[in-house]
Amino acid sequence: MGESYPPVQKVPLEGSKAQRLRFIVEKFTTEFSTKPQFCTRAPGRVNLIGEHVDYCGYAVFPMAVDLDILIAVGTNTTGKLNLINVDDSYPKFSCEINGFEIDKSCPAWYNYVLCGVRGIQEEGGKNEPFTGLDMVVSGNIPPSSGLSSSSALVCASALAVAHSHKLLITKEDYAEICARCERHVGTQGGGMDQAISFLATEGTARVIEFNPLRSTPVNLPPGVSFVVANSLAPMNKAANSYYNCRVMECRLACQIMAKQAGLAWKEYQRLGQLQKVLGKSLPEMMTLVSRTFESRPYSKKEICQLLSTSEEDLDKTTLSENTRHIEEFRLHDRAQHVFSEAHRVWEFKRICEAKNGKSVEELGKLMQESHLSTKLLYECSHPKLDKLVDLSEGVTYGARLTGAGWGGCMVAMVKEEMADEYKKLLVKDYFSHEPTANNKDISSILFSSHPSPGACIYEF
Repeated sequence: MGESYPPVQKVPLEGSKAQRLRFIVEKFTTEFSTKPQFCTRAPGRVNLIGEHVDYCGYAVFPMAVDLDILIAVGTNTTGKLNLINVDDSYPKFSCEINGFEIDKSCPAWYNYVLCGVRGIQEEGGKNEPFTGLDMVVSGNIPPSSGLSSSSALVCASALAVAHSHKLLITKEDYAEICARCERHVGTQGGGMDQAISFLATEGTARVIEFNPLRSTPVNLPPGVSFVVANSLAPMNKAANSYYNCRVMECRLACQIMAKQAGLAWKEYQRLGQLQKVLGKSLPEMMTLVSRTFESRPYSKKEICQLLSTSEEDLDKTTLSENTRHIEEFRLHDRAQHVFSEAHRVWEFKRICEAKNGKSVEELGKLMQESHLSTKLLYECSHPKLDKLVDLSEGVTYGARLTGAGWGGCMVAMVKEEMADEYKKLLVKDYFSHEPTANNKDISSILFSSHPSPGACIYEF
């Protein structure tokens, strides 16, 4: 499946990435009294449309960004995994590389590295004990911003472990391994972030489909720029149950619709799986949702009655560990968002490929509809994100939250020649009123983005 991976590149001689690589090599040499053997890179991403649908089995439309995680890597003879972040606010960490535990209750930065290590240990094809590793990590993806800093860290770490042990793994397998192993921190994600980190190609966005994993390059309209703005409201998916609650609401809606269709409901986890079995179109599934559910919260007791099961059985068969305490679930709105958003992904691709005169305006309209759906049906927006989207109305083609939501970033599609003016407007009307923006480099929280390449190895 695919070619051997990863691409190996020489360290760039100039530019900001070259400076960061030089810095982590120096840091590594100072800390471990030897030079690293290689560096890994995994990019962050911005999802242009298709939010909260990947874990339901539906396609997404992301592109990689130039922001990334870099890791300098070397082997050691102690059997230890030694982790250092160039940002001193993140503590150093050390453990045995074989036989460590990942503490789900503690969303520490190094847990994402441990996920990558564990993923390769479980599925990388090597049976004997792993060699000790030293790593120095540098990231310029703002954490908890919706640009996938945590998944990029998992991907760069998995790449580091596999390459140091000379394991040959395809990029598709890397993506699937990393999607599964990130669940060790308790996040029930769907695989988009890991897939684009490995499958991205420079110059194109990609439609990524799941089960099986496959991706299609899509050229974006000429003459437009995608501007990413960080709302500066942070959100960590692993630190609370909002994200996992949405996953469970979709799962519960799927199982109730499966039962009402006369299917063995416990076998159904994803809305996409159900749609395939029922043989209905996405618009037909939207109609089915409205016929099946009222637009109100359903109590856990009601759900158990609809499924003819007990709360204990529901906890065991459906709910994740950090959602079993939740007593109410919104089924109609969550499922309605998923089916309508999944439909918008394919419409976005169709319009990009149609290349007609109105295509950019039509894409912008889809982005606006997507934001309204995430705000009203999925309830994963944030007042600060809504303000950024409101400020973008009339001066961009369209804008929407990107990433999990509840904070993080917005992405807007704007005429290329208007991008700088638009960014100035956001600085004046938004960031100048945000106290936390004062001590940040504005280019790290507000930037134009073009499709960047996927993960790679830098060798010296």
